[in-house]
Amino acid sequence: MATLRINGTDREFPENTLPATLLDLLTILQIDQATVVAEIDGAIIERKNFTATPLHTGQSIELVRFVGGG
Repeated sequence: MATLRINGTDREFPENTLPATLLDLLTILQIDQATVVAEIDGAIIERKNFTATPLHTGQSIELVRFVGGG
């Protein structure tokens, strides 16, 4: 099993199903990349780099979503 810590919660992925990139993870989680700020192991990832940011087991990922309201 491969594991990512997403917003403080461990999420396990069966062998060979770990998302390859940050964008792949957002797609799995059904999160629109335009509405999220992402941080991996303490480093903020620019939105333009979501497709080029590889994921590896054991990483800590924080996703902060923007929601409209008033």
